[in-house]
Amino acid sequence: MKMCLLVISVLLVLGFPFIMTAVVDSFTACNSFFFKEQPPEIEGVLENSTSQDNNRYKLICQKYESDYRFATLYDRRAKIPLFSAYKYTGLYEGRPHIPWMIEPQLEPLDGTMSKPGVYQALQGDYWNQKKLECGHLFPRSHAPDETTAESTFTLTNTVPQKITFNNGSWRLMEQEVRKYLNSNCHDQNNIDNILAYVLTGAVPSKEQLLNKRVNIPSHMWTVFCCYNGNSKEWVSQAHWAPNKDEKNPNPIAAKTLRELEEFLWDKYGQTSLFSESCFNFERRSD
Repeated sequence: MKMCLLVISVLLVLGFPFIMTAVVDSFTACNSFFFKEQPPEIEGVLENSTSQDNNRYKLICQKYESDYRFATLYDRRAKIPLFSAYKYTGLYEGRPHIPWMIEPQLEPLDGTMSKPGVYQALQGDYWNQKKLECGHLFPRSHAPDETTAESTFTLTNTVPQKITFNNGSWRLMEQEVRKYLNSNCHDQNNIDNILAYVLTGAVPSKEQLLNKRVNIPSHMWTVFCCYNGNSKEWVSQAHWAPNKDEKNPNPIAAKTLRELEEFLWDKYGQTSLFSESCFNFERRSD
């Protein structure tokens, strides 16, 4: 604890905003953000809610203003998150105006912190970039309130995303998904409340780097699972697309959960994102 406080003190002196999250051995403390409290299974990466390479893959319970807000699986080698998991419970219309934050517990605990960013991106990596920007995995537009929206502004929740893609087809997809969630997804125990479990992730590229050190993902993906209060069944819908420049927004086709798992299987090995309860494919987008 003393070492952690020393690291935080150094960050404050150096002027780096930080988020008081928890790098954990298991997602148990924040498993409420996963459907049926079961994190994804990714062969060789995350199995039984445990990192399979603790030097590389870190589990983060994203804590902000005393409460856990979402969960993140982070790749220290690539310096990007592999996914963030959150619950969609409604929409906050505003946009917070706060600086990007970093996670001190990802850095070497040697007490120096003279060069933060050994294992994570920094805002400076994005300076003078004309084609890339910080792309949220848990988007602030899916947060239910201002405080949760603020919590999404941590660099451990972002990847280098092509600006035209982020502001084009990806944003349009997020808007369409949000409309569906607002109209159809309900808490099975309280049908008046909105509730959906969402996973959004990125696939690291083999060699593309931002500022010669931060991986630029080749693809981005997202999937939700929710109880459809109209059809009275659990449903899911997935989307993914390459992280590339685009002249005009292209609709991102809705796919099944199984199709997304097969796509990720080709990238990682055997992958299971949600339990079989969520294999009903929701074709509609409204």
